[in-house]
Formats: sequence, C-alpha cells, structure tokens
Amino acid sequence: MTERTVADALAEGLNRHGVTDVFGQSLPSALFLATPKAGIRQIAYRTENAGGAMADGYARVSGRIGVVAAQNGPAATLLVPPLAEAMKASVPVLALVQDVPRGNRDRNAFQEFDHPSLFSSCTKWVRSLDDPARVDDYLDMALTVACSGRPGPVALLLPRDVLTLPAPTREHLPKRRAQLGHFPLDRTAPPRTDLRRAAELIARARNPVLVAGGGVHLSGASEAVAALQEVANLPVGTTTMGKGAVDESHPLSIGIVSNYMGRTSASHHLQGMLDEADVVVFVGSRTNENGTNAWRAFPPGAAFVQIDTDSAEIGRTYEVQVRLPGDARDTCAALLTELEGLDLSARRAARGHLEASIAEARARHREAVAELVTADQAPIRPERVAVEVDKILEAHSPDAVAVADASYSTIWMGNYLRARKPGQRFLSPRGLAGLGWGVPLALGAQAASPGTAVVALVGDGGFGHVWSELETAVRERLPVVVVLLDNGILGFQKHVEMVQFGDHTSATDFASVDHTAVARACGAEAVTVCDPAELGSILTMAITSDRPWLVEVRCDPEARPPITGWDD
Repeated sequence: MTERTVADALAEGLNRHGVTDVFGQSLPSALFLATPKAGIRQIAYRTENAGGAMADGYARVSGRIGVVAAQNGPAATLLVPPLAEAMKASVPVLALVQDVPRGNRDRNAFQEFDHPSLFSSCTKWVRSLDDPARVDDYLDMALTVACSGRPGPVALLLPRDVLTLPAPTREHLPKRRAQLGHFPLDRTAPPRTDLRRAAELIARARNPVLVAGGGVHLSGASEAVAALQEVANLPVGTTTMGKGAVDESHPLSIGIVSNYMGRTSASHHLQGMLDEADVVVFVGSRTNENGTNAWRAFPPGAAFVQIDTDSAEIGRTYEVQVRLPGDARDTCAALLTELEGLDLSARRAARGHLEASIAEARARHREAVAELVTADQAPIRPERVAVEVDKILEAHSPDAVAVADASYSTIWMGNYLRARKPGQRFLSPRGLAGLGWGVPLALGAQAASPGTAVVALVGDGGFGHVWSELETAVRERLPVVVVLLDNGILGFQKHVEMVQFGDHTSATDFASVDHTAVARACGAEAVTVCDPAELGSILTMAITSDRPWLVEVRCDPEARPPITGWDD
C-alpha cells in the first residue's frame, strides 16, 4: 500500500510520544508494517502474558510508557494478567489490541469478543478507534490517562478495517506536538499549610520512621527521599517495590518492612524501632497487606502522614493525621524545604543512638545468617546463591537491574541483594504477585536499558511458565542472566500448606527437568551448578558475557525464607 493509512498515522503518533519499542507478534499486521517507517522496533514475544509483563518492566526502568500489541480474542484475554499487575502496581502500559472489522461486530466473527468488558477491570481506560479522523485524539487520550494521576494501563482497540483506511490529510489538521509518553505526566504538590503540619510533626517526633513504596521509583523521588533521610535524620525503610529508594548501606536505612521480617531477615532486629514509632511517613505506598505485615507492623497510636499521587489511597488502611496528596518527588522536596526552616536539633541529637541501634541490628543479622550464606552443602542454600549474586553485581555491575519472580525469589532478593545508591532498581511483580513474571519483567527492563546488566532471580515453578521466552532473549539480543533456583517444588505453596495443614497437596512436587537443555535448545548459554564453590566464577562469567544465560542452581528444597508468621 502506497497511501498513508491509519496504521501509518498511529505509528507516527507513537513516535511523537517518544515510543521506540513495541512488544508484539505479527498482529495488528498493518501496524507492525508501519512502525519500522516511524523508527519503532518490534520486540516479538512468544506469549501475550509475557509480552504484557515485558511492557511493564520496560516502563518501570525507562520512565516511559510500555506498549504491547496483540490480536483480538484469545490473545487479548492473555493480556489481562499483566495488565492487572500493572494496574495494581501503578505502571503505565498501552495495550494496542486488534479488533474485528466494524461491519462484523455482533455477528460471531472469528475470535470476536467483548473487549471493553474484558479490560474494564484491569485498565484505567478502554476505547475503540472507529473514526480514522481521530487517530491522534484517541492516542493522546490514551497516553494522558495512562501517565497522569496514578499511572496505570489503558487499552486502545483497533478495528482491522480502520487500520487500512486512508489517514486524514495533514494539511487539514493542526500539527500535533504534545509528547505524552513519559511519566509522571503532571506533578502536583499539596498545600503549604499541610506540608508545614507534616514537617512540624516530624521535627517534634521522638521516634519517626519513613517508609518508601514503589511510588518513589515511579516518581523519580529517590534523591528527594534520601535528602529527607539525611536532613531530618530519619530512619527509612522500604516496601518490596520501594527497595532501592535509598542506599541500604546508609547508617539510617532499616531495610524492607514487610511480611518477611522473621528471625533471619535483614530487618528482623529493627522491628522494635517500628513498634516504638510515634510518627510514620508513607511515601508512595499502598499500605497493603504484605507491605505492613497484615497491618501489624506499626503501632495504632502513631501519627500517620501519607504522601500519594492518588488521594483515594491516603488513609485507606491507616487513619492519617496529615494528608499530602501529590507527586512523591515534588512533595518530598517541598517537605524538605519546610523542615529546613524548623528547629531540627532534637532529630540531630537522636541520630547517634539511631545509627548505633541500626548497626547493632545489622550485626545481629550477619551473625544469624552466617552459616546459611557460607554453607558448602549440596543441594545449595538459596541464601548463598543470592549473596554470591550480590557480590558479583557489586564488583562488576554496580548499576545492574535486579529482578525477582513472585514467591520465594522476591524474598531472597529483598533480604540478600543490597541497594548501594538511591534509585537503584529491584523489580518484582508485587501488584498481584503472579508467578512466572520475573523473566519477562527482566526482558522488558533489558530492552529499556540495553547497556545495563539485568539479572533475574527465579524459581523453577515460575520459570516453567515462561521457558519459551528464552528464545525471545536470544532472538532479540536481550542478554538477561536468569539465575534459576531449582528446588524441584512449588516452595511457597508446599511450605504454606505444611504450616497451615501439616500436609501438602500432590501438585507441589515436580518431575526432574533439565532446564539447561531447554535453554541451549533456544540458543542461550546454560550451565547447572551443584557445587557452591563454583557459584562465583560461573556467575561472573554469565553476568559479564553480554549474552543470554541460564544459570541453574540445584537448591535445597527445605530452605524457607524468613516469613514473619512462620517463626516458631
């Protein structure tokens, strides 16, 4: 086709908004025949589930909207899980979904489905591009909704016949210049009077604590949070999604606050600091069940201050004394300005004791896990694997992006991989915590940051969902290193059943699988590690190779992470 089509106009619009990559297979074909002319790369996934997660990981790392495309019907239904994750985790993703031709609607056309109803619960906005004259209108609307307020996914349906129609002539339309593909699109801050109240609460507090959630990364607020930590002498913890918001080696960093603060966790010995908190400041946190240890991590008598771009989240689970609706970065910066005008001598005086308490807690943690992280046993302890990964990343790739699958992998990453600067990225699917999303999140992160090392820590249960995406990694030249903790079981499921029922279902045990054979068949490098002494050299080789790798580690099936409720 030589005539400029709606598909051409859509590709040009995506280019205007800064989109350089779209995750998709061949459909919508008209669109993917047009995108190369607009300088947009197609990254072809193997399954729509994984493709949506790739777009999610891409957005988290790049600060730009992730775009995924799929055909109608069965492919569209497979986008629901990753879009639901993005919805809960506040990640902007644009789903471009081919639909049946307009004239075939409601006639049981091939793979016809009610897509608006399908996506209504897992996106912020769903529309159909029925009018060729409104390509830019609907694209701009989609990106505005996705990237403004609380970010999230949107779906734009593309009837197949519309994509091949002639596009409206440019001379009859005003030239569009808006670039809406980044987030946060609009930054807002709360009234100064409320900021002042919050600052006064912090300045007068005896035992304040700040908890940084995933919204800190979405807003790019890490430096502002780190400044608050330093100026106000604040102990700072993070949620799992907020990990990396502050330097975890900072003398006032307390690690992850969550449902895994059991005896061997990095933050176990700091629970007392949370119990004694009289002021708790939440920044970009949903205050959800896992991130608050079932809402028991903080004393009910504390005064709560909550910063969130979504007003509806403020006070959802804790009654808040000071509401600060606004962008995390700009609100923290404004709060810092208010604090600098107050007497902070009490906070400065408290710093020595706080640092000593945190240093003692870290020492007790090192003592508690010393045998686990140096164990020479086979099968290998996952704690040792995670520590070895951390050492290699510190030595060779300090700017690496670490990714973990849901379940135990997230907890191993949270406890044993360290953030060494504000803003370092640790990705995990914590919106809905779907198993199998670690590898595609890592592939999306790698596509967003080609020169950065990306390491994914996953279990064999989750990896079984996405074996096929190793071929994607090879074909698309995405040199992700997958560290596979192979214990032969669905660990979390088996162990929680044993805790709750004293027995487990038959589905938690797997047959033996040669995962390295799968990886090599896809063209990736692969090795199985059974001897812990080999971990360091093999991980170094993989992480520095700039090639897709699978490092399969035979792990102890009895190893359990420090889930708080499982302590004897």
